Amino acid sequence: MCGIVGIFNMNGEPVSPILLRKMTDALTHRGPDGEGFYIDSFIGLGHRRLAIIDLSPAGHQPMAALRNQHVITYNGEIYNFQELRVELEALGYRFRSRTDTEVVLYAYQEWGEKCLDRFNGMFAFAIWDKTKQELFLARDRYGIKPMYYTFVNNHFLFASEQKAILEHPSVKREMDHEGLLEYFTFQNFFTDKTLMKGIKLFPTGSWAKLSLASLARKLDIHQYWTFYFTEPKHPAAENEYVEELDRLFRQAVNRQLVSDVDVGAYLSGGMDSGSITAIAARQLPYMKTFTCGFDLHSASGLELAFDEREKAECMSYLFKTEHYEMVLKSGDMERILPKLAWHLEEPRLGQSYPNFYAAQLASKFVKVVLSGCGGDELFGGYPWRYCRAVDTSDDFEQYVDKYYLYWQRLIPNSSIKRLFAPVWKDVAHIWTRDIFRDVFLKHKHQLSHVEDFINHSLSFEARTFLHGLLVVEDKLSMAHSIETRIPFLDNDLVDYAMTIPLRMKLKNLNDVVRINENETGGKVEKYYNQTSDGKLILRSMMQRHIPHEISNGRKQGFSGPDATWFKGDSINYVRREILDGKARIYEYLDHKAVKEIVEEHLTGTNNHRLFIWSLLSFEWWMKNYLN
Repeated sequence: MCGIVGIFNMNGEPVSPILLRKMTDALTHRGPDGEGFYIDSFIGLGHRRLAIIDLSPAGHQPMAALRNQHVITYNGEIYNFQELRVELEALGYRFRSRTDTEVVLYAYQEWGEKCLDRFNGMFAFAIWDKTKQELFLARDRYGIKPMYYTFVNNHFLFASEQKAILEHPSVKREMDHEGLLEYFTFQNFFTDKTLMKGIKLFPTGSWAKLSLASLARKLDIHQYWTFYFTEPKHPAAENEYVEELDRLFRQAVNRQLVSDVDVGAYLSGGMDSGSITAIAARQLPYMKTFTCGFDLHSASGLELAFDEREKAECMSYLFKTEHYEMVLKSGDMERILPKLAWHLEEPRLGQSYPNFYAAQLASKFVKVVLSGCGGDELFGGYPWRYCRAVDTSDDFEQYVDKYYLYWQRLIPNSSIKRLFAPVWKDVAHIWTRDIFRDVFLKHKHQLSHVEDFINHSLSFEARTFLHGLLVVEDKLSMAHSIETRIPFLDNDLVDYAMTIPLRMKLKNLNDVVRINENETGGKVEKYYNQTSDGKLILRSMMQRHIPHEISNGRKQGFSGPDATWFKGDSINYVRREILDGKARIYEYLDHKAVKEIVEEHLTGTNNHRLFIWSLLSFEWWMKNYLN
């Protein structure tokens, strides 16, 4: 797990070694175990190493092939690299290290871009072909590992994080107004945009090539994989699905234990992380586990259930793990925001500061940690969301219209123009409904059954919501120089999960309980009290590994009692940071419009905790990146 950097001077100008080092040094936190540089006239590759497999100098990067035709800078883990190595050795390749990096390099030499179909893991990498004078770029299926890029003047630049690109003197720090509108609509980015104008996020499941002959000065990006949930033509019996799901889940966890350093696991009170820990603990006696809880002295109502330490401690006892905990208070959120915004580089989904502290805790004891991310998106863990997609009288465009209304997570369309008044002339031409619709461009069939609609919702959320979570997870783990692994995103497990009949994940498909998304609180609890729905087959399988009360517990996200803190313990902080008319956000947002929405939360009229969090994140992003 590492940080990668590249400079391709498309005018043939030699790469400056000083500049390449400066860009690479910006990613020191991603790879404190070593650094490396490769320059060949107009191409330069940089690397920061976090040593996980083969800790010897043989794993140094950038790494050249034996015949020196190809050079790679690579960030990731390929969990099936040992099987691929055997296959490549049979084809005549000889290896100097035990790393997966060398396997990726020779796999590309042998199979070209088709090698990506063989990789089971997470990655972002670049390979320079000295003979063809061609750069190859690729990112994993799901987007677990990020890669950003930009064209500026005659330079093509790429890196694991934007802050490395910003070290180049040709790159200007300018706000992307269209990206800002996209974020404040979805609390996420559905396109390749960022908040920094001109810097883009390389798409998931894609590859591209670039050479001096690329006159268009843009990447011709090819997608080799995307999420697509579908119903099987000939479904098997439920017990057969449970058995195969159990086999694939255990296989996925065991695959991701390969490491030459200690492996631990996040352990919340939920079934996803609990089941991963249960399987891993059989292979790693007394493995270390980590939980963050919350001080709830000022919490009320539903927030009193946000602290899951008791359940985590119970599972730690059952699985005999070496368990560590941290308790967060409102002041912890306030003090970490400046540093958090610097590492995240762009606001993303949810209140992510608990994840930052969890990674900080884990980093004191291990270099690799297992996460339960992905289980909800694969198995229907948010059933109250899919109610937008079950009216089979709708055609596809009506389905998009209704579903789009739900995903305006921060403010409704009716408030957009007023909120963005200072820059409205720059974004008036953007219709965010089209951004939403474009996620479905490759939908294959006419939607005619309830399963069709909900499977499209699952595909949408895996491509967007899950991707946002993965970007956050990468940035916050690498902020503390640790590698997060996601067993649920094993290729075999994902491929199987996407074909499990929907009625084995959710029940009562034709009679979904309708939830008013504008309720001030309690909609999730209301849904579960009436349905006990979601992830049904996964719950059935996981009863083999964890206590029944955990496998059948209600969904609980990893979130603090921020709704209460924002109008209580942290009210002065909120007023100071985002209600002061001198705040940086008002260069782009209307002060009066923001104040009215925030005051609704502070007086208890409406719950706008996500909007307040986004404002705070945006303010600190500006202080970090636009100064």
